[in-house]
Amino acid sequence: MKGYVPPPRLSLSNEPQPITRSITITEGISVKDLAEKLGIRAKDLIGRLLARGVFATVNQTLDAELASEMARFFGAETNVISFEEQAQKEISEAAAGEEGVSAEAVPRPPVVTIMGHVDHGKTTLLDSIRSTSVAEGEAGGITQHIGAYKVTIQDKDSPAFGRQIVFLDTPGHEAFTRMRARGAKATDIVVLVVAADDGVMPQTLEAIDHAHAAEVPIIVAVNKIDKPDALPDRVKKQLADRGLMPEDWGGTTVFVDVSAKKKTNLNLLMEMICLVADLQELKATPDQSATGVVLEAKLDRGRGPVATVLAQNGTLHTGDNFVVGNVYGKVRAMFDDRGAQLEEAPPSTPVEILGMEGLPQAGDQFVVVADRDKARGISEYREQKAREAALAKSSRVSLEGLAEQLKTAGTKELNIILKADVGGSVEVLSDLLAKLSNDKVRLKVLRSGVGAITESDVLLASASNAIIIGFSVRPERKAQELAEQEKVDIRLHSIIYELQDEIKRAMSGLLEPTIKETYQGRAEVLETFRIPKVGTVAGCRVMDGLIKRDSEVRLLRDNVVIFTGKVGSLRRFKDDASEVRNGMECGISIANYGDIKVGDVIEAFVTERIAAEVIA
Repeated sequence: MKGYVPPPRLSLSNEPQPITRSITITEGISVKDLAEKLGIRAKDLIGRLLARGVFATVNQTLDAELASEMARFFGAETNVISFEEQAQKEISEAAAGEEGVSAEAVPRPPVVTIMGHVDHGKTTLLDSIRSTSVAEGEAGGITQHIGAYKVTIQDKDSPAFGRQIVFLDTPGHEAFTRMRARGAKATDIVVLVVAADDGVMPQTLEAIDHAHAAEVPIIVAVNKIDKPDALPDRVKKQLADRGLMPEDWGGTTVFVDVSAKKKTNLNLLMEMICLVADLQELKATPDQSATGVVLEAKLDRGRGPVATVLAQNGTLHTGDNFVVGNVYGKVRAMFDDRGAQLEEAPPSTPVEILGMEGLPQAGDQFVVVADRDKARGISEYREQKAREAALAKSSRVSLEGLAEQLKTAGTKELNIILKADVGGSVEVLSDLLAKLSNDKVRLKVLRSGVGAITESDVLLASASNAIIIGFSVRPERKAQELAEQEKVDIRLHSIIYELQDEIKRAMSGLLEPTIKETYQGRAEVLETFRIPKVGTVAGCRVMDGLIKRDSEVRLLRDNVVIFTGKVGSLRRFKDDASEVRNGMECGISIANYGDIKVGDVIEAFVTERIAAEVIA
């Protein structure tokens, strides 16, 4: 058309603007949010990204490097902070901006971590304080997960009557170093338990190092003073040599002589904890959004991912949206350490929460957010980053591994697939196995995860010549059958020492005769009956195989072993039966055990000793 002049095309200057200001951005910032911070139109930013070869929409997240580069182009320096830091900053600003009570910090209960050498009585001490019996349920009497408990001081004569203390019970074995390091991060005071008859041991020193690294005060509880060979003064001297000088010797460390079994001086210990806490002036603001740390995470078949969270500041409510690591979710329900349901959790409260979209890592920061979409965006961005890092790592290792294998042609590689009941154990066992590698045998963990051993684990093991290690978990029935068919070696453990020893022996080719377990059958519990003088009897239907009166049995709940023992009695109707076959119903009681619930599975097996083959 004559006389028509086309409009000028949108031209983007390729010259960056001079830097005149500084902005703060969070990881995984969206194009829209970055444009707002820079004070430009989103389409200009998209155009600039396009010129750089990046196709992006307004809601797309950018990594910190690219966002900083774009900001510099538009004349702004960037300071990148994590999403948690940004949330904390917003909370502080909101609290400072509001008048009156909401900004006021109030005293909160101290969080105390119990540390010390294995078998020095940490869990028993906690049991005496809580008047419960946690230790009896632990495998081999060893704590293998972080427990978190809230205790109220009941002694009316005590000056600290009615005050609350939160206890974190951490495992004592050296392999749980990382777990304990995490416990110390969340804590205000460390109570170091040392047995008066045993003295200072390697993990006692390690616990002292953790406490110093986390810069938290130490109270020493000298336990087992009721024993005839107890020497509390020897413990004081050993610890004084390590820099923990007792108060009565002119130092600053509080020492309390206690006996967990006889419940001696427990009130004095709790008073001392409150005294040390008062000196620290621990405060929190209950009226703000909650922040905290994940102590432990596990997969529960009925409830999905379950995390034990310590709310450190603010109050956590049912229905809150949150981000924890690269997982987001909404609090569907909360339970305290005794299993009671809660509607809200004030500061310094350990709770189990349901409602996560995935399984967080123990030690991740927990932040409540108002906007669910924002929570989803940040978790997807982190998930993508984690996936990219894993892919980069795997491709790099395979290329380096090629040169490595050419150099070390004599090295054997033992592939391992690791499954455990909670996230903390997976992390610790992966570390432990990685450390066991030596010149002759290299251990490689191909897959590690939480939950029962599944068919896909067995198929991967079969394809890669791996062995499967289950820690406090069992294989699913189909996975067990597939493993027998594919000749895949599944090793099941519930105590970390035994697992460590077995792998070491296998690596040196010195495996002793193993105790082979032959599966006999399994029965599902349909109903339970309390019978006087007998205890709990489970009304069961045999689902496959058979159950014999002399069988050993394992009680499974959600594929996790709850108890292992023997059949106490086996009956069909009113008569004793020697065996009950597939499809039939029967009554089973387990010797010396009564906590059977409807839906549990009773698995019968026999064990025999056979000469072991070397697995490495």
